[in-house]
Amino acid sequence: MKQAELKEFLDEKVDFYNNLDFITSDPIQIPHSFHQKEDIEIAGFLSATIAWGNRKSIINNAKKMMQLMGNSPFDFVMHHSDDNLEALLPFVHRTFNGHDFIQFIKSLQHIYTNHGGLETVFKNHSSKTSMQPSIAEFKNIFFEIPHLSRTQKHVSNPLKGSSAKRINMFLRWMVRQDNAGVDFGIWKSISPALLSCPLDVHSGNVARKLGLLKRKQNDAKALAELDNNLRKLDPTDPVKYDFALYGLGVFEKF
Repeated sequence: MKQAELKEFLDEKVDFYNNLDFITSDPIQIPHSFHQKEDIEIAGFLSATIAWGNRKSIINNAKKMMQLMGNSPFDFVMHHSDDNLEALLPFVHRTFNGHDFIQFIKSLQHIYTNHGGLETVFKNHSSKTSMQPSIAEFKNIFFEIPHLSRTQKHVSNPLKGSSAKRINMFLRWMVRQDNAGVDFGIWKSISPALLSCPLDVHSGNVARKLGLLKRKQNDAKALAELDNNLRKLDPTDPVKYDFALYGLGVFEKF
């Protein structure tokens, strides 16, 4: 397809999948249960963190995370007791266990107490063209307090070759201005133009079939290549095409 044809095709798929029906089968439904900005941020970040594997299992376990925090994630992060943290120990989602969960709560408290919150950290460390440097710095700040070394694997670093799929998805949720009501757009200080597509097996395979991606690995270099091509289609909202690529791959087996 020529670029104009490809844009028309993908724009139609965005319109088809970027609607409220998308929420019912996606982990983004978890932060949609909340109204306070900080609750949405924390629920979104934790849900995105465990977003690998079976989608039903992801959603069920993300709901368990919220229940363990009394369905008040920001209040729990800021005012938890040792007993509250101990109650998290039985939690497990694949390789993310209760010890990791506890470390995430402590690190989030550190972010909100000493760094102005999640939005401020990501805003302060982005480049003029990308959020990837801010993801790397976010990981540094997240783990600058005493922590378990095993937990570091649950926060990606694009500067070390990762496509950082789950954090890029979280950033889409928080930053992207979405008239359809799926993404929240509550982080007004960051431009959607800086966002990157959450690159996974599904979106990567579809992108290759459409000629948007040549690199075979789904890594940071592939993400940069995909970013470049999606920005040619829509420089102001390139990550909207996540809906098209994901929908084509998961629902249409493109």
